[in-house]
Amino acid sequence: MSTFVLVHGSWHGAWCWEKISSSLEQAGHRVVALDLPGHGDDNMSISEINLKSYTDRLCNVLEKESEKVILVGHSMAGMVISQTAEYLPEKIEKLVYLCAYLPKDGQSLIQIAQNEKKEKDSPSIVIMNEEQTLMDLKDEWIQDFFYGDCDEEDVIKAKEKLRIEPLAPFLNPVNLTDTRFGMIPRYYIETLRDKAIGIGLQRDMYNASPCDQVITMDSDHSPFFSHPEELTSHFIQLAQN
Repeated sequence: MSTFVLVHGSWHGAWCWEKISSSLEQAGHRVVALDLPGHGDDNMSISEINLKSYTDRLCNVLEKESEKVILVGHSMAGMVISQTAEYLPEKIEKLVYLCAYLPKDGQSLIQIAQNEKKEKDSPSIVIMNEEQTLMDLKDEWIQDFFYGDCDEEDVIKAKEKLRIEPLAPFLNPVNLTDTRFGMIPRYYIETLRDKAIGIGLQRDMYNASPCDQVITMDSDHSPFFSHPEELTSHFIQLAQN
């Protein structure tokens, strides 16, 4: 059996993995789902957070593991797991990108996101504070962007738990090498009806940084809510590969 370490994306917390964690544990796997700094139940001051804050937290988790883990990152957390893999490749069996940012060396999230071809007049879901350092979400667009396939009950619960996101981690570039990050097997789970990270950008990223396998889900950006059984089965299959 494998140990899965699950890392949430922006605005979210470990809570988004509850269905997946339960299903994986029922299948005999071990699961660690963490809150990144300033997310979920974590109380770190949001003004102090950058990408290193996230990778430090994840490194602390991995350093406690005696065996290699399957490290999963959703959305923004693709940046976090990539940089962490550079720091601690010996702790990671596989990297799994769930509709996540997959950077090349020297890229920041904001640089990658700017490459996405948006439809003309497509709305912005983000509200910036006056200092341009924090990002909140426009309530009326949250369901459409993140939870288009999800049950209303899951959407209501999620919207209650979303937290403000610091901009700094989006601006910090990763430093990756072929001899550390590049040596770990990579897997990408693409989501065809994703409005947060469009399928075109997902494919651009994994074509630029080829993965050992690409798995396709006919899903929105949150398959841990909308397609939990299918997503769990993909994770279990990856563990058996």
